[in-house]
Amino acid sequence: MEQEERYKEARKGAYIGIYGNLLLAIVKAVIGYIGNSKALMADAVHSASDVVGSIAVLFGLRAAKMPPDEDHPYGHGKAESIAAIIVAVLLFIVGIEITKSSITAFFKPVHPPELIALLAAFISIFLKEWMFRYKYALGKRLNSDAIIANAYEHRSDVYSSAAAMVGIGIAILGTKFNMPVLLYADPAAGLIVAIMILKMAWDIGAESIHTTMDHVLHEEDIEPYKEIVRNVEGVKEINSLYAREHGYYVIIDIKVSVDPYITVEEGHKIGKNVKAQLMEQKDVENVFVHINPYNDKNNSFIQ
Repeated sequence: MEQEERYKEARKGAYIGIYGNLLLAIVKAVIGYIGNSKALMADAVHSASDVVGSIAVLFGLRAAKMPPDEDHPYGHGKAESIAAIIVAVLLFIVGIEITKSSITAFFKPVHPPELIALLAAFISIFLKEWMFRYKYALGKRLNSDAIIANAYEHRSDVYSSAAAMVGIGIAILGTKFNMPVLLYADPAAGLIVAIMILKMAWDIGAESIHTTMDHVLHEEDIEPYKEIVRNVEGVKEINSLYAREHGYYVIIDIKVSVDPYITVEEGHKIGKNVKAQLMEQKDVENVFVHINPYNDKNNSFIQ
């Protein structure tokens, strides 16, 4: 897929997230206030944070598509992973704020939520699950950490809306059956929402940081690349191959051994062929090849 086409698809997904979450945040905040539901208000804050997260993803995608330059010879692909880290930080802050708000609610008079709050939570579950499935499939297709992180923001909103719906439902039942203690199910649901958000923030942040810190693919993942190189004429041995993830693409550093008695030009041609074959893979952005002289006697390259 061409970089510009990839960016257009990703941008479309980001805008769907921005407008969808903005609408949900406003609707849930208004209904949560009118319907007197702490859980739904917490859920509205969660959706509002998703708007900021989608904006961060949009900027990350825009930066990632920039071509390599003098200061960034490996390209800007890690901008997407950085955007995913920003999403994780935002989620963490929101989780802390909702935790504080929900705990405080236990020490104040609790009023029963209205039935409309239950309906809003149900609609939110339906819409956010659709947004998750759409964004997750898009992120996988485009190999984008940022979009996948954004998708899991939507999934966490599904869980939080479900918890809010349960809490609101129990609180309404408490009013109907004259059981005041059940009214605290609403702020309790808000606390559960906060815990789920914090867990999601941790998972997204850990994975994104792992990718950002020059993570290399594991042996089983680089075997297809090695098989390609072994079939290049003139390659005697692969001394090392490191495939580093830079967001949605891979940079390969490889050392191969060739016949020590061929000319420098011939060795250079073999290196160019190695690079050309690897560059045909859709996820490979660049390849750096080092040529070593091969030693027949001990099957290793000459130091």
